[in-house]
Amino acid sequence: MLNERILVTGAAGFIGFHLSKSLLGDGYEVLGIDNVNDYYDPNLKWARLDILKKYGNFKFERINIADRETLTAVFTNFKPQKVVNLAAQAGVRYSITNPYAYMDSNLVGFLNILELCRHNDVEGLIYASSSSVYGGNTKLPFSVEDRVDQPISLYAATKRANELIAYSYSHLYALHTTGLRFFTVYGPWGRPDMAMFIFADKITKGEPIQVFNNGKMKRDFTYINDIISGIRAAIEKNFQCEMFNVGYHRSEKLMFMIALIEKYIGKKAIIIFKSMQPGDVPESFAEINKTKILLGYNPGTNIEEGIKEFINWYRDYNKL
Repeated sequence: MLNERILVTGAAGFIGFHLSKSLLGDGYEVLGIDNVNDYYDPNLKWARLDILKKYGNFKFERINIADRETLTAVFTNFKPQKVVNLAAQAGVRYSITNPYAYMDSNLVGFLNILELCRHNDVEGLIYASSSSVYGGNTKLPFSVEDRVDQPISLYAATKRANELIAYSYSHLYALHTTGLRFFTVYGPWGRPDMAMFIFADKITKGEPIQVFNNGKMKRDFTYINDIISGIRAAIEKNFQCEMFNVGYHRSEKLMFMIALIEKYIGKKAIIIFKSMQPGDVPESFAEINKTKILLGYNPGTNIEEGIKEFINWYRDYNKL
């Protein structure tokens, strides 16, 4: 439904930016909110927002979702029909040193969103979960039917908590909620705290990169356009209470990802191998049959094409 009012939290973030741009291009009225914190370079966030602000159907407010009073005013004034909650304190390793940031944003903030959706007759809440919830699971690929009660990082624990709280709100108050477990999202305008960006940066500068678990890592790398198609389908379908994996359904070796970055940058990496880091997992791999059937999701960008697009953007953004 065009002219639908959609509130996107975390709109200055990597996924929030791409989703907002996609919705705006199709004529939706989008209110983006973000606290534009300094977890990574805020200049990148403002650069994303500058692009969104060119759309007449976009409004932006700088607020923290943990601030209940300000968030209440946003819901009252904008009257969103649907809400996509992408605002969260991200990162596994940062959660080990800054646990309170995760409690404030991922738990208090998420509860604020649920409560305001419930009291403002919001038709549906679509929210970001993470492949991190699979924790120490060894059965591959990861299925949404699997038990996920052994998170190995605080970040993962907060994401699992979101799923459980959303489930209870769907059943108590008939609030439509759809949780999306994203698998290693990458692409243009990506996050500088993620391995692909860090590697591209250091290889370009001729600096050594740290590769953990002695390089014996595998990830289900999912290109941003595929992630957006999954979110858009979830907004449209607006299920009563569902959970989906949103991945590419292919587990790639970390060393292959590094080789592709080397290829597209045209420089070899200086690699320092390290042991496994706390909170990290050796492999992620999404089982996406349910996502394909119910959301009509069909990821189309393989890692070779995706990394080429990312490196092209990286060079352009950094004026190389």
